[in-house]
Amino acid sequence: MSPAKSKMAETPLQAVEWVPLALTTALFLISFTARVQRDEVLTQSFWAASAGLVLWQLFLILRRGKRPVLMLAPPRAQHYVQAMCQLSIYAYWGWYWPPVYDHAWLLLAQLLFAYALDLLLSWTRRGSYLLGFGPLPIIFSTNLFLWFKDEWFYLQFLLVAVGVLGKEFVRWHRDGRYVHIFNPSAFTLALFSVVLLLTGTTDVTWGQEIASTLSLAPHIYFYIFSIGLVVLYFFSVTLVTASAAAVLMGLSAAYGWLNGVPYFLDSEIPSAVFLGLHLLVTDPSTSPRTPLGRLMFGVLYGCGVFGLYSLLGSLGQPTFYDKLMCVPLLNLSVPFIDRAVRAFGDRPLLHRVGLDAPLGRLNYAHLAVWIVFFLAMTAMGRTDGTHTGDKLPFWENACNAQRPNACRRLIQLETNYCTDNSGWACNELGLHYLAGDLVTADSGRAQTLFAKGCESRFQAACLNLLDPARHVRAEPRPLDLRLVLREGGRNLVDMPEPDLYLRACEHGFAFACQKDLASRRN
Repeated sequence: MSPAKSKMAETPLQAVEWVPLALTTALFLISFTARVQRDEVLTQSFWAASAGLVLWQLFLILRRGKRPVLMLAPPRAQHYVQAMCQLSIYAYWGWYWPPVYDHAWLLLAQLLFAYALDLLLSWTRRGSYLLGFGPLPIIFSTNLFLWFKDEWFYLQFLLVAVGVLGKEFVRWHRDGRYVHIFNPSAFTLALFSVVLLLTGTTDVTWGQEIASTLSLAPHIYFYIFSIGLVVLYFFSVTLVTASAAAVLMGLSAAYGWLNGVPYFLDSEIPSAVFLGLHLLVTDPSTSPRTPLGRLMFGVLYGCGVFGLYSLLGSLGQPTFYDKLMCVPLLNLSVPFIDRAVRAFGDRPLLHRVGLDAPLGRLNYAHLAVWIVFFLAMTAMGRTDGTHTGDKLPFWENACNAQRPNACRRLIQLETNYCTDNSGWACNELGLHYLAGDLVTADSGRAQTLFAKGCESRFQAACLNLLDPARHVRAEPRPLDLRLVLREGGRNLVDMPEPDLYLRACEHGFAFACQKDLASRRN
């Protein structure tokens, strides 16, 4: 640390009792914005959080203890670099999915709450507070993967509080320092993920939408990769990301070769998982300190995500939790990984291959390998390109051939497209529930789906609604094709119909090939 920075960190600021009150006041004022006022429960959540912070500060004032001391911390790249990278993801993603920008006021509110809570907690325990950028990456990282809907937003404040408390109280001695055990955002995300799964209340969050809408931004893999290079360069965690990606690619490829269907639904590594590889599991404070240790850490994360995806899917649970739930367990494994590395550290083989060299010196080589690996993934169409799993007819054929998980994936896709108001998808899904061939028969559910399809003006759904015994099917309309051919991206609103039918033919819709051929002849 430079002398100037050291002096800045040690110089206390006087008369700072007003700081948490100012933060709380700002949080309270945000409750009167149009964004917060649109929902009564959301507004009351802000008021309750503000009241709790004010009562805590009043308690500290009435206790008549020593005056609190606030010190400015020297900027830490680990905090502000990650925060800027995370913020850039919000900016790019939100341009293509408006709810992200709509969430901006709520994101700011969480930052104010986290700073005020962390400050009051520190003053209560130590009488001082080191003010820096620490809360920024915690809040930004948490909200990149999970936030609660407006009517449940008080749980978001609880989510933030658990993260702050976990960082403060859940600690251990490591390498002669008393440090927090868990990546703060990953700890609270995993804990709440378990609770949401056990209670079956995922629908109170935007978790599924967050995971699926990242791909609405074009070239999202390349963008995440580019932003991630900054994090990997500054903190020498390239081996974590690269090894996890390599494991996921390898396991996915092996599964596809053995079973004839992709492991993940629409990519070799889902975009939200790819984001987690760069901005969730890469906290240098809670990962191993050696190259070999970080290599093992990344391999374990890749295996954990791969296994959890299968486990959650087999239990009928949302699979987007896969990237969140294993990070705290990996954080707990760090001392064991460090001991294992030390046990192998004296062996000549590690010295010959360079795995016992300092992280900083090797990180350039690691970055070069990672760049080449990503470019190879891109060239093979494993990132932003068209993926086999994007093609609904592929899953229909795979289901008919009784490929593993193919029928479940088909139902999942048709459900997603029906939710997007594709009348054709609603009709197909309704017929499955009526027949009980791929799902448990449910005539009531079938009628609801037919009604939704009819509302979308899909004639076959209206006929099935009037007389379910007819089992009427029809080819998707151009409106439906604009939804089901989007390959995880934006709806194809502006695509001319000839191009739309060509794309549908490439996806395996036989009727579209005939229309495309006819249009070419004309």
